Amino acid sequence: MSEQTTENKFELLKGDKVLWSVIILISFLSVFPVYSASSNLEYIVNNGTTTGHVFKHIIFVFIGLGIMRFVGTVKYEYIGKLSSILLLFTIGLLLITMFTGQKIEGASASRWLKIPGTPISFQPSSFAYLMLIIYLCRYLTKKIKRERVPIENIVYIFGPILLVFGLVAKDNGSTALMIMMVSIIILIIGQLAWQYVAGFISLSVVFIVMFLVIALNTNLIGGNRVHTWMSRIETFTSSKKTADVEDESIKAKNYQVMQAKAAIVHGGFNGIGPGKSALKQTLPQSVSDFIFAIIVEEYGWIGAFILISLYMIMIIRIVMIASKMPAFFGSLLVLAIGLMIFVQLSVNIAVAVNLIPVTGQPLPLISYGGTSMLVTYIQLGIILNVSSRIQVYDEEGLGKRQSLEEINDIA
Repeated sequence: MSEQTTENKFELLKGDKVLWSVIILISFLSVFPVYSASSNLEYIVNNGTTTGHVFKHIIFVFIGLGIMRFVGTVKYEYIGKLSSILLLFTIGLLLITMFTGQKIEGASASRWLKIPGTPISFQPSSFAYLMLIIYLCRYLTKKIKRERVPIENIVYIFGPILLVFGLVAKDNGSTALMIMMVSIIILIIGQLAWQYVAGFISLSVVFIVMFLVIALNTNLIGGNRVHTWMSRIETFTSSKKTADVEDESIKAKNYQVMQAKAAIVHGGFNGIGPGKSALKQTLPQSVSDFIFAIIVEEYGWIGAFILISLYMIMIIRIVMIASKMPAFFGSLLVLAIGLMIFVQLSVNIAVAVNLIPVTGQPLPLISYGGTSMLVTYIQLGIILNVSSRIQVYDEEGLGKRQSLEEINDIA
């Protein structure tokens, strides 16, 4: 009876227990920097109260954990089979956002779509990104050994990637570039023939150049942010070249990064203590895009090291789950989602320490904001789902089968 009770308790956390523990721990720890940094929204942006923002963040954490648990109960095979329909739906949302998208909380891009009759807004690009990746994994592993004619790859692989990239790039260049990069890596891991991968890379370069030329020189792509991207890249390179950064124009344009670097230097090795950040009031987006700088300022490099270690444990567990999964679709899906999380994590930290230009990518499970956080929980729910299926496949003897195509037809 005791053993059965223990088993039922663990069943509540279905899937990899270590990954569950890391997710819950990071989610819990996220409350402290959000509570500290959200004072920026109250006193500088004049938006709500600190208590209100942290309460909202806690609600999103619990909703996210609930969604993650629910996704863990739906067989990932079904999610794969529905991915093409869900991708078409999210592409439709992106098209609607192009014409009716809104700016919220001082954002400079119309990335949000409001749900009619409610005050709730979300970013369709985050969902479209995830659906595209799931769709690619499913398509690449379905009858993997069958030779496809070129037109199939152009229509069913190149087309969706370039379409989602083009729709997202107008208002969110960093996410669009991440979509392109992760998609290309998935094509390689998914064993697409090298000539097609090389052809897609060449086609993508041409497509991106055409997009930039049209956006910079015509009004055909209305409201695009290409000029903002170019300004950020120029500011980044200029600040790197100017050792003492005496140019006032560079200082003005590079204000966010300079404040983030000041926060990191101020924190030092030990940090100045929870809630005591002096830069959170002057650092724009301190509660989202630059929250890592606030973490370093308050908890020092010790705190940053602990947080990064938790993320690395998460990534390692994801790789382990992928390596143990006998079905190639499940394995590729876990690797692809893990890559999405790792890229977003790396980009956020790289911006905070001034290794790359400002992008606006949140820190997974930490940054304040609903859409990105919920999508991350959905991603992790799928990974936990796959991890819970490993034992089932082993019990069915699937791991002993020799035919990779046979495994993937079942998946």
